[in-house]
Amino acid sequence: MKQFLIKYRFTTGTKEDWHREIARFIANLDSDPVLKGRISYRCMKNAKDSDYYHLARAADDQAPKDLQQRDWFKDYTEKTKLVAGGEVEVLPLEIIAETSQPA
Repeated sequence: MKQFLIKYRFTTGTKEDWHREIARFIANLDSDPVLKGRISYRCMKNAKDSDYYHLARAADDQAPKDLQQRDWFKDYTEKTKLVAGGEVEVLPLEIIAETSQPA
């Protein structure tokens, strides 16, 4: 299972508009017939500043490749770069240890 952390500082636009874009992206993930259930995505914001953190988890190696073929993903990626002033960091993550999943 591949996992990624996307992090940036929000610099451009309104947070309300950006939050709607994030919600739209997640709705696209949830409704896409090929990707539904194969990609988990969560966006969080530091409560004390304008730093954003997105956690993405792919159930299989093909899921990120399928995602990258979607026009709405390409659009969202460009908008992310725009609101971040061009500075977006994408970090592949490895799990070392974890608790069991909640029921």
